[in-house]
This record gives sequence, C-alpha cells and structure tokens, in this order.
Amino acid sequence: MSSQLIGFLCVLGMLGMIAIRMPIAMAMAITGFMGFGLIVAFDPAVSILQSSALSTLTNYSFSPIPMFILMGVLASKARMSAELFHGAKSLFGSWRGGMALAGVTSCGVFSAISGSSLATAASMSKVALPEMKKQGYADSLATGTIAAGGTLGIMIPPSIALLLYALLTEQSVGDMFIAGIVPGLLGLFLYLAVIAIMVAWKPHLATPGEATSFKEKMLGLKGLVPFGLIFALIIGGIYTGIFTPTEAASVGAFGALIIALVRGMGWRDFFDAVRETLVVSAMIFFMVIGAEIFGYFLSVSRISFAMVELVSSLDMTPFMILLAILLLYVLLGMVMDSIAMLLLTVPVVFPLAMQAGFDPIWFGIVTVLTVELGLITPPIGMNVFVIKSVAPKVKITDIFIGVIPFVVSDLVRLALLIAFPVLALGLI
Repeated sequence: MSSQLIGFLCVLGMLGMIAIRMPIAMAMAITGFMGFGLIVAFDPAVSILQSSALSTLTNYSFSPIPMFILMGVLASKARMSAELFHGAKSLFGSWRGGMALAGVTSCGVFSAISGSSLATAASMSKVALPEMKKQGYADSLATGTIAAGGTLGIMIPPSIALLLYALLTEQSVGDMFIAGIVPGLLGLFLYLAVIAIMVAWKPHLATPGEATSFKEKMLGLKGLVPFGLIFALIIGGIYTGIFTPTEAASVGAFGALIIALVRGMGWRDFFDAVRETLVVSAMIFFMVIGAEIFGYFLSVSRISFAMVELVSSLDMTPFMILLAILLLYVLLGMVMDSIAMLLLTVPVVFPLAMQAGFDPIWFGIVTVLTVELGLITPPIGMNVFVIKSVAPKVKITDIFIGVIPFVVSDLVRLALLIAFPVLALGLI
C-alpha cells in the first residue's frame, strides 16, 4: 500500500473521529501518530509523540498566545465592555438603531483588545442585549448585531487566528497584523451600513435613542481612550519595529492589567482571569501539539504534494483553486471551530495556494475572513450559541435570521478583498 493511500485512509479515519465528537486535538494527534507509524515505523512515531509537546510548549514564537488571551480576559474582568458600550451609545444619540450601531462599534473596539470573537460576543451581549431589549428592539436585530459584531475579533489585530496562521506558514506576525487592519475596519463599516439600511427599510426593528448633547458625546469618548491607547501601543510598536509581537503581547497585557487595577479589579477577579487564561491557552496549545504531530504525518504521506500534482493535472486556474479552497472553509466552518479549522487545514491548503501563485499574507487574510463566516452560519455558528446562552428566551432561528444581512456583507467584503488585494497588502 502506497504512503499516499495510507495517508488518505488515515485522514478519513480522522474525519470519522471528529464526526463522533472526539476532541479535534486528540483526533489529529492519533491520526498523526498512527499514520506516521504505518508509513515509517512506530519507534520514531513514539519519539515524535514525546518531543512534539515539549517543542511546542517551549517554542518562543507561541508565547504571544497566552499574553493576548490574558489581555482580553483582563479587559473583560475590568468591565471595560460596559463603559465602552455606553460611550459608543452616547455618540449615536437619537439615531434610529443607534444602540445597534453602538453595539457593533463597541464589539469592533473591544475585539481589538480581546482578540477573541467568542469573548467579544459573550462580554458585549451581557451589556448591550438587555438595553436593546428594554428599548424595544426586535430580537433578530439585537441578537444578530452582537453575534455578527463579535466576529470582528478574528480579523482586527491582535488576532489569535492571524497569529496562528503566521506561525503555521512561517510568515511575519507583524505583517499579518498590519494586513488585517483595513479588512477589519472595512468589516466594521459594512456592518454599520447594514444596520442603517435595515432600520431604514424596516423601521419597526428599532426605535430612536435618547438625544445626547455635544458634551455628553465628548464624555462618552472617554470610554474609548483605554482601548485606543492599548491598540496604538501594540500595533504602533510592531509597525515601527519597537516591539516584537511577543513583546507587544506582554506590553498589551501589562497595560490591560494596569487599567484593570485602576478600575478596582480585586484579587478574586485577577485569579479568575489567570485561571481563564490558562484554560483557554491550554486548549489552544493542545490543538497546536496535535497539529504538529499531524504535520509530521502529512510530510511523510506526501498528501499535500499529491494534491498539488492533482490540481496541476486538472489545469485549474488560480481563481478556481481559490474558490475551491474557500468553499471548503465555508463548509467546514458550519461544523468546526475556527482555530481547529485553521490548524487542521492550513498545512494542506497552503501549498496549493503557493502553487497557484497567491501572496501568502493576502491568502491568510482571505482564509481567516472565510473562517470568520463559520462563526455565524448554521448549523453550528459558535457566536450564535454564545448569544443564545446569554438570552435563552430568544429563539435560535431569530438569531440566525438576524445575522443573515451581516453574512451578506461579509461576502461583499470577501469579494472586495479578492478583487482588490491592496486592501490587505497596502499598509505592509
């Protein structure tokens, strides 16, 4: 039996394990170990199993992950989300749908600090949903706005997804972060446009808010200052070369800690933040270890090379290859977590993208944006279920109906990025 046939059979076995709800990290590790053992030998497979965990956990390149997670958790524990939402709400004053606009804006700003779509959706929904409900907003608009707004966290730097893609493909983390700025802001503006169009088309979805004076608007901006300082410190430091991404993550976490302490965070909240950071970091590192073992198996099975040769023999155009890869991500995004999806698929599809001649940074942005769609598309839609847990009385169908216009806007953003790569590469 050829190594490629063994490889494809092992991959099918892995998909079967995932289908029966085995943790994806474990499925990748088992597949990598068994596949490598069958193709090479089990003694070196055992050695890989022993060394992968140590090499991953001691790899300096992965150290920004827990720091960025800690930064986001501290921001949440310091209850910055509430001040951020009320500040954004004062800016939009008496506009119809102003709270929805404030919700998306605060999600975009908060996600720039948390770097996590799920954390953003969870934090902002607790603050924004009760107020929108009290104001008479339709359930679909209120929940759909926060569910979609939470997805901005996967693109606006610092983003864990962009960081992992850069590490997996050996690209510059700083370049990936800088490349995500314009697409992330474009997503925010498109979401704002969607809300404006929806409330103009169906005024019953939202009511006008309370008018605010110029002084109140300026005071509301105070809530944005801490976020702006941390974001500017991280991205500015990386862009100017003052910080490495690892140093920037540490500086950002320290800045979030100082702000949290100034706002009165106690020891209990601090320990809760550290514990939550450890839990999330352990989950991600477990998947990274599984992906590394799986990567050894991919190398010896030559599956990636076989796929490149197959695509070359089919005489597919680069655009057709890109559409096939993006379709794969859309389908996987319906049933799989975004981080797990990146770790599982990037080692396979990245050689195809390079063979097609795509820029690796641009391809990463397009890939992460497509993965982002999976956070709000049925039947999984991780962000949708986060909102459902906060608002259990809202029907899950109403939340999915609410996110449909935002999914359309994301497809428009994806089309713009494909048509105009400069949107991602212009700042690099």
